[in-house]
Amino acid sequence: MTSKNVVFDVVGTCVSFSAFYDTIQRTLGPQLAAHNLTAQSFGFTWMTNAELQFTFLSISESYKPYKLVLTELFYQTLSMIGVADPTAFATAAQRDACVEGYSALELRPGTRECFARLRAAGFTVWCLTTGDTQRVRGYFERGGVDMPAENFLSCDTAGVAKPALRAYRPALEALGFVDGTSDDKERPWFAAAHLWDVAAATKVGFRGAYCTVYEGSPCYRVFEAGLDVTADSLEDMAEGIIRATGR
Repeated sequence: MTSKNVVFDVVGTCVSFSAFYDTIQRTLGPQLAAHNLTAQSFGFTWMTNAELQFTFLSISESYKPYKLVLTELFYQTLSMIGVADPTAFATAAQRDACVEGYSALELRPGTRECFARLRAAGFTVWCLTTGDTQRVRGYFERGGVDMPAENFLSCDTAGVAKPALRAYRPALEALGFVDGTSDDKERPWFAAAHLWDVAAATKVGFRGAYCTVYEGSPCYRVFEAGLDVTADSLEDMAEGIIRATGR
């Protein structure tokens, strides 16, 4: 195994949510507009509600797969944002169509170039994801980017959600870095477009690389992260990792 490794978050970092929002628009657009809602505002709220409760389930040792949580919270989210009769607003078939839109997510522009630059510099690229690996690997297959199945690690397997620190430790240990016993330049990198994700990964020993492509306006006073690299694009983040590694 190479001593140069980068572990990527996938959804939100390598993959954007545009296809999810587009599916919601096609499925529920006129209905949402009648309530002065946009597909993106509903989709973001629904997804955030699901991520919050998915994390709470994990913390309480009652783990459930994210897709199940997302599906079950559809009507609750509609109710919480002011839709008086959610089950009359949308059918179960429409709900399921929107959920499937989450499986149709596409790679961000620059992902292919980011991975190619890292690999050309001798890095091995890995993925650590909350989603099931078959679905997540499909994002790369559809985007024409090679990601070997053996280079995926899912929180579904560990039964714990990020950002619990024990969701990151198995990946770090699998790459040969335990308790600071390796040379600092050989420490694996964790790369993400969620500041909370990078902040947690650096706490267990990863070097941190953060891309602002998703969040846009980072909350550095909220999430304290020992960042080695910050960049506005995935390609620039790759270049930063290469330079910071120094060999």
